[in-house]
Amino acid sequence: MSATQSSIQELLARRVPGYALEQPFYTSPEIYQLDLENIWYKEWLFALPAAQLQKAGNFNTMKIGTYEVIIIRGRDGEIRAFHNSCRHRGSQICKTREGKVAKLVCPYHSWTYDLDGKLVWADKMNADFDPSKHGLREVALRNVSGLVYICLSDNPPDFEEFARTAAPYLDVHDLNDAKVAYSSSIIENGNWKLVWENNRECYHCSANHPSLCRSFPLDPEMSGIMSDGSISAKLQAHYDRCAAAGAPAQFVINETGQFRLSRVPLEGAAVSYTMDGKPGVTKPLGRVTVPDAGTLLVFNYPTTWNHFLPDQSMAFRVMPISPTETEVTTFWLVHKDAVEGVDYDLQRLTEVWIATNDEDREVVEANQKGINSPAFVPGPYSEYWESGVIQFVDWYADTMERSLMPPTRMAAE
Repeated sequence: MSATQSSIQELLARRVPGYALEQPFYTSPEIYQLDLENIWYKEWLFALPAAQLQKAGNFNTMKIGTYEVIIIRGRDGEIRAFHNSCRHRGSQICKTREGKVAKLVCPYHSWTYDLDGKLVWADKMNADFDPSKHGLREVALRNVSGLVYICLSDNPPDFEEFARTAAPYLDVHDLNDAKVAYSSSIIENGNWKLVWENNRECYHCSANHPSLCRSFPLDPEMSGIMSDGSISAKLQAHYDRCAAAGAPAQFVINETGQFRLSRVPLEGAAVSYTMDGKPGVTKPLGRVTVPDAGTLLVFNYPTTWNHFLPDQSMAFRVMPISPTETEVTTFWLVHKDAVEGVDYDLQRLTEVWIATNDEDREVVEANQKGINSPAFVPGPYSEYWESGVIQFVDWYADTMERSLMPPTRMAAE
């Protein structure tokens, strides 16, 4: 066991439940590297909505730690993922973040791959060269109702529980009939865990999110689960009404706490995330027939939280860049036949969450700066307001403890 692993295990062992983590979890390059190795390189990660890749040859690239991945739609309509490294001498194949190609051609020596990753051309190789053994290295990929996930591990963890649980909730939103109306990426100068902790509570909302508070309720029951696990009669009635109309809504969280789904009402008469609370798109995306169904909240650690509404959907992707930098990407989805300027106004559609994302950036960055101080001492969370934060920190600590556990001890347990 390395000194770093021993140190993080000591920190995890002495952590106080219900309190923030100690400073090294948010600043240490060594712990950041362990986060990558034990979470980001092992878990299923949300990559993008399938609607981002509309046609054969459309691709996006992702950087996860030291890995680079190409995600591309093939001529057969299937979306696949490959390591962005030529099988000749390892050159990066796709240099841009997105684009459209007929084939994947390495810019170094022009080795050429079909959209399914097979090597189709390599000039003047030896007589015993076998192209079939030099296709691009594939990355595990799953498409769940229009949401694309990838896993870098050669032995991916179980994905069926999430796919089986989420599909009925997502299918009614018809994400495969969507298009990406807009996407944005911002860099937050804070550790990825601070980005998640901020997301998992609305304790900060009234003081920081004037636009969002027009539509998203401050009631902590909506952004998390009550600390005692209870569900109010009012929220249960909402679940039942949506379910009766064919839109599953009941709160569900898996055993480890890694993912959660719940369809919750918005504030007052609001039905969408717009400044006036009215629909942002006149052409609905999906088959949610309850106008005030609110938002289907879905999170899946470590990469994504989502909002799915009757008129539009939003998918958010979290990606660590360094111990104190995190990229947050937002995709706004509308019906594929919705016409900008006719069915929706792009500024009106996006302004609430563009503002909210930037406000969250400021909050996270101020949080990081305070934690950087030698005077920082972890404080207690509010069980009323921050039960979601407690749940996230517990998930992180439990996941790291299991990953760092010696194999002999894991076998014994």
